[in-house]
Amino acid sequence: MGETPSPRRGRGRRPAGEVRGAVLEAAGRILLRDGMRAVTFDRVANEAGSSKMTLYKWWPSPGALAAEAYFTRSAPQLDFHDTGDLRADLIEQLTSFVRWVVAAGNPVAELIGAAQLDPELGAAWSASYGLPRRELARERLRSAQRSGELREDADLDVLVDQLWGACYHRLLVLRVPVEESFVIPVVDQALYGAAAHRP
Repeated sequence: MGETPSPRRGRGRRPAGEVRGAVLEAAGRILLRDGMRAVTFDRVANEAGSSKMTLYKWWPSPGALAAEAYFTRSAPQLDFHDTGDLRADLIEQLTSFVRWVVAAGNPVAELIGAAQLDPELGAAWSASYGLPRRELARERLRSAQRSGELREDADLDVLVDQLWGACYHRLLVLRVPVEESFVIPVVDQALYGAAAHRP
């Protein structure tokens, strides 16, 4: 596709952390720019200025690399703050999430869809993105339980499913736009419920 390889540094070997960072940056850039199919070891190695054998050593497949690159790329946009106001923090985080998936576009849906058919990608998606992001949310919710903002018996996994699952449902199942105006009703429904009387 005409990418210019990153310059290699003399004859010396670059530190492993530097190489890995360059590979993840290149893979994330390719994924979000050109889609899932464009993430190949050849192309990523060329753009990162790395050897293809290094990629084979660290990732079992291009899909696994794409999953980790996606998490690395999304992490700065999806920081989870704890200001002491759970509702405000959830609204801020979920709004950032919606902005991210809208800006990232089709590659997000492609990556999740491919993870359903590719066992290596599915495992990498869960380990590199799904479970770490879920634990960040659970950590903030546990903090809210300790401060008394949530009941001690609140099911944190169900709350996570309600909040982020609602966005993924629109994105992947209904295939309708996920808009920022969707965030506040979702957060309030999850926190305060919809029933007139609690059974």
